[in-house]
Amino acid sequence: MLQVCLNGGRGPGDAAGVPVSPVAMAEAAAAAVAAGADEVHVRPRTPCGSGTLSPRVLAETLTAIRAAVSVPVGVTTDARSEPDPVRRLARVRSWTVLPDHAAVHWHEPGAEALASALLDRGVAVEAVLRADSDGPARFLRSPLAGYVPRLRVEAASAGEAHALLAALARSPHACARPVLLHGRDAAAWPLLRLARRLGLSARIGLADTLLLPDGSPAGDNARLVAAALATTVAA
Repeated sequence: MLQVCLNGGRGPGDAAGVPVSPVAMAEAAAAAVAAGADEVHVRPRTPCGSGTLSPRVLAETLTAIRAAVSVPVGVTTDARSEPDPVRRLARVRSWTVLPDHAAVHWHEPGAEALASALLDRGVAVEAVLRADSDGPARFLRSPLAGYVPRLRVEAASAGEAHALLAALARSPHACARPVLLHGRDAAAWPLLRLARRLGLSARIGLADTLLLPDGSPAGDNARLVAAALATTVAA
């Protein structure tokens, strides 16, 4: 499975192709899926461009993207979109339109309560486990570990990724879970190739890298997806 992450924490100031509005996200999603992406992940944005968990903005974003594609659509719920854990939880509980899945960053305060609320609402949780944090250890101790349908492993190098994947493989709760492996910036392409070699799901998009494998500017998410699929074939 190849997930495209359309924007993340980046904006048009990083690259002109980073989508911010619901319409732009829908257009980017359609192009990325046409290029071969299997699912879409986005950070909904306010009209001024800030990340948000607002029910109104989320509904507008999901409605626009789902009108353009028929693949699963997920969102982030991290502290950059809402720093206050209590308010973050309240926002999620007030959503009127639900994503197919939502990423929960397990190293952040309130992650377990947030994941529980999402699961209660029927939203699949993608547990984000960063190799440079205490998130993986906290997740493996969590009573929810056996109920989270997918793990997203984020690492800065192949060595970090191998170490974290080995620790997860030793856990009875985590070993049977599908894993999506990805990196950012300089680690994006090496970890995408590693994910393919290991038979894991992968992620690419302007949220992770602005560059194609040859170092040239990608310009948009669709070109990154096409390059990721070509890289997979070449590997």
